[in-house]
Amino acid sequence: MAQVNSRQTLIDYCLRKLGAPVVEINVDDDQLDERVDEAIQYYQTYHSDAILPTFVKHQITEFDVANKYIAIADQYTYVRRVLPISAPGSSVNMFDARYQMHLNDIYNMGVFSGVMGNLSYYFQIQQFLGTLDLMINGTEEHIRFSRHQNRLYIDMDWTQVRVGEYIIVDCDVVIDPNTYTEVYNDMWLKRYATALIKRQWGQNMLKFEGMQLPGGVILQGRQMYDDALTEIQDLEDEIRLNHEMPVNFMVG
Repeated sequence: MAQVNSRQTLIDYCLRKLGAPVVEINVDDDQLDERVDEAIQYYQTYHSDAILPTFVKHQITEFDVANKYIAIADQYTYVRRVLPISAPGSSVNMFDARYQMHLNDIYNMGVFSGVMGNLSYYFQIQQFLGTLDLMINGTEEHIRFSRHQNRLYIDMDWTQVRVGEYIIVDCDVVIDPNTYTEVYNDMWLKRYATALIKRQWGQNMLKFEGMQLPGGVILQGRQMYDDALTEIQDLEDEIRLNHEMPVNFMVG
């Protein structure tokens, strides 16, 4: 059996699953490509294995400052936050309180865990530092993002941002199946793509519903179409219940 590691091998697998080459599959090549695209798009939208949480470094340009947004590539689907951007006059060095705290943590981690019995003291100190930062510097920048615009809007004073500075974006990126070809061999994706092609096949055969072929064979496109709809619904319920990432709730 050929390894499913590309679009074409995925299409070939689906056709064999439906009976080819023993049975003629009455689906056009363009329809096959479109159904596979549809299957991959649905997979990348809801399946947790298709999304990778990551941090992206971006260097501020004059274009960003002028437009007050950052251009985002198509493969980024969700932005959780942008790490705080410091003002031009501020800096973090070895005399910074947070730097000294972390340096002290590394040295005294054994004391925290041994004497205190757990890391509750460390956690309380981090909350205290976070409260001080909130009182002095204010809240983090508010962001607005839609993957259909490919723009990340950051509601802040852009006059305080210098060209050449870096920001870190906490986001989700789609795993490219052309780079990581094991995506095409995903069990759910293969079943879903097969069901979509089967639905297309049944839809193409609806115009011949009830037609009798030589030998008494009667075409049943409606039955094939209805069976495919049931399979598609079951697979979509499965991915939403078993494979979808939890919803991000905002509490505060």
